[in-house]
Amino acid sequence: MEAPKVSIITVNYHQKEVTADLLRSIQACGYSNLEVIIVDNEQSGDNSLFYREFLPNVQVINSSQNLGFAGANNLGMKYASGEFFFFLNNDTELGEGVIETLLEGFSFPGTGAVCPIIRYAENPEKIQFAGFTPIHPLTGRNKLDQFLTNQSWKQSHYFHGAAVMISRDTIAQMGDMPEDYFLYYEELDWSQRLRDLGLKILVSQQVSILHKESISTGKNSPLKVYYQTRNRIYFMRRNAGFYPAFLLFFLLVSFPKNIFSLSRAHAKAFRKGVLDALFYQKTGYTDPVSFSIPR
Repeated sequence: MEAPKVSIITVNYHQKEVTADLLRSIQACGYSNLEVIIVDNEQSGDNSLFYREFLPNVQVINSSQNLGFAGANNLGMKYASGEFFFFLNNDTELGEGVIETLLEGFSFPGTGAVCPIIRYAENPEKIQFAGFTPIHPLTGRNKLDQFLTNQSWKQSHYFHGAAVMISRDTIAQMGDMPEDYFLYYEELDWSQRLRDLGLKILVSQQVSILHKESISTGKNSPLKVYYQTRNRIYFMRRNAGFYPAFLLFFLLVSFPKNIFSLSRAHAKAFRKGVLDALFYQKTGYTDPVSFSIPR
């Protein structure tokens, strides 16, 4: 029997050398029935020949606009023909056996999405992601689960956008990745849509990928502060059981704490994120000293 066809979708934003590292790892992974799609965000030219030096059959979709993380992945899905979609950040590297192991997760009844363990590329012994805790209904915060258990699989409340495999049939039920967020929180919202269908998110503790975290946005940039702040409020408006309680906590506790503790540039980004979220503005963060988008 032929192996299921898997479509790897990744988004590049002015980082073709970083994306080339991912393509090298895909070429070496050895899975037999694979298509790879790169969505080149805000691309005025065409780097297809460059990418095909590392993976001959890669499909490149050039977008003249920066569609953000969700918009670019949604564009990639329109060109994908696989039974399963494997969303990978372009700053990740894939190991041998990852795809085969993740596909095994769908043999468990009720599985909607499967993730590998994610390790920091600069320190592979250190785990970035082994699951997510629930989002607290008052604070709107959750935590990365960074601990392994003695089992092969574990459940998570949310999947990680850097590496998640979902079947085509499940995505047809969930709908596209929500584009209102542009950057950050979109995978949490999409995870919620999946769980609303009664499906589970599994993390394989048998395989892992490497992640060069936050190469595009910077690990602590004003841009990251802006989108994480704005989208935290967006997410809670869409998903919180009692949004007014969260909003009261945020305005009375989180807002003053951040305004007085952040640097001037970060506080400005935080304040703009709050205002844009409350008035549902989609202007984005345009400070010229900020880092590039997306993640």
